[in-house]
Amino acid sequence: MANKVWVFVDQFKGEGHPASWEVVAAGRKLADEVGSGLTALVFGEGVEAVAQTAIHYGADEVLLADGAPLAEFRVEAYASQLAKLAQDDTPDVILFPTTTRARELAGMAAIDLNSGVLPDVIAMDLEGDTIVVTRPVYAGKLLAKSQCAAKPQLITLRARAFGKPEADESRSGEVKSVDVVVDEGTMATQVVDYATSDGQVSLTDASVIVSGGRGTSNRADLEPPADITDEKEQEIWRAQQGFLLIGELAEVLGAAVGASRAAVDAGYIPYTHQVGQTGKVVGPDLYIASGISGAIQHLAGMRTSKVIVAINKDPDAPIFKLARFGVVGDLYDIVPALTAAFKERLDK
Repeated sequence: MANKVWVFVDQFKGEGHPASWEVVAAGRKLADEVGSGLTALVFGEGVEAVAQTAIHYGADEVLLADGAPLAEFRVEAYASQLAKLAQDDTPDVILFPTTTRARELAGMAAIDLNSGVLPDVIAMDLEGDTIVVTRPVYAGKLLAKSQCAAKPQLITLRARAFGKPEADESRSGEVKSVDVVVDEGTMATQVVDYATSDGQVSLTDASVIVSGGRGTSNRADLEPPADITDEKEQEIWRAQQGFLLIGELAEVLGAAVGASRAAVDAGYIPYTHQVGQTGKVVGPDLYIASGISGAIQHLAGMRTSKVIVAINKDPDAPIFKLARFGVVGDLYDIVPALTAAFKERLDK
């Protein structure tokens, strides 16, 4: 009998995304509860090692679609491949990590399979024969229980919501090579090149995040260089000095640098650092919010962080209601003090 629980493994250049292994481990638990085996889907070119790693994290079998048309992620190609496999074997549920690629894939595959997507799930429960999921709604203020009437159910799992997975290299399973069904002539896109990152820690992968907000610009005694005369440019320059301090703390902690939407919209820092409803949704072990008041859109993107530390001059800032630890003070004083203390404690 075909396995009823499937998981999609997001990989890039032969390296599985860390969130994928969380999903495989969560899929293993769900498969055990429903009395099914677990099938992992691995697409790409030269990705046999990824397939073996999926087995180590809990898959019983891997459907490996390995070929040049799948070498680079193109959503229409991956969705076509996934839909064909699902139509042939009819799983009940397909789990995806909440990565940019996997979210896009889940949406398009749902159209091909005439099903729906339950996104950003933080818990799964079996009620009879039905999988009921829990997901944050209304900017994280409420938790909703949902189910999808159609099958297969397509579910994306929030990163870090299901615990840290453990690989068991003694596990064995079967890797089944499947035909690549992608018709290159029907593809609308072609991957030409990639822009390389600057080597900073990824927000979605980070266990520690240090974020800054509009408060980074609130240091009037900082004098910008004489050639910066425009008032807005002076504001941005001041904010960037604040983000330099935040970056120094992040470097000591091995953390990622985040930002509020207000800081991004003001031009203080690029959008790739934005945390919130319209940015990255994160759930690190430690989240340090510096100069962030706590707009509802920002809180929705980080409220599941295990420990939240807030630094703000305003004692009534909404962020303090969510924080476990709060420091009322100027980030320009507090952040360097934290950096120095951590350097000493961590011997850096």
